[in-house]
Amino acid sequence: MEQRGSPDRTWYLVLDGTTDVVTRSREFARRALTAWQWLPGAADEDREAAEDVLLLVSELVANACLHGGGPGALLLDCTEERLRIEVTDGNPAPPVPLRPGSLLRPGQPGGHGLLIVERLSRGWGSQPGPDGKCVWVEVACPSPVREAWARP
Repeated sequence: MEQRGSPDRTWYLVLDGTTDVVTRSREFARRALTAWQWLPGAADEDREAAEDVLLLVSELVANACLHGGGPGALLLDCTEERLRIEVTDGNPAPPVPLRPGSLLRPGQPGGHGLLIVERLSRGWGSQPGPDGKCVWVEVACPSPVREAWARP
């Protein structure tokens, strides 16, 4: 595991060449959220915000596995206002969310990851990279985290 940048605000995990990347990414994110005091979370809504982040991490990493040739790295960058999650992969094609009714076969599992991302985040997108792309998601920080970080 590699962590670089400000240990308080930016966490970086190399995933290229590793196994069990979804579980590894979730545990890494859980440790970061604990360090940033998102967890354990005093109120239900704070714990739910942290669980949403873990779900978003899982979805982005799983999508990189399924559609991007595997994830390269996971970056978590937290400020007083927002948490940005970035996952790199080797496929330069941007992700395209499926719309309801667009699955090839009714009842077919999967295909809803980016719809979950859209609903849980305040914004998401992708940008080309030197060896593929970076898919990013941003969520608002819970108010106790914002308040704690805003204190001098």
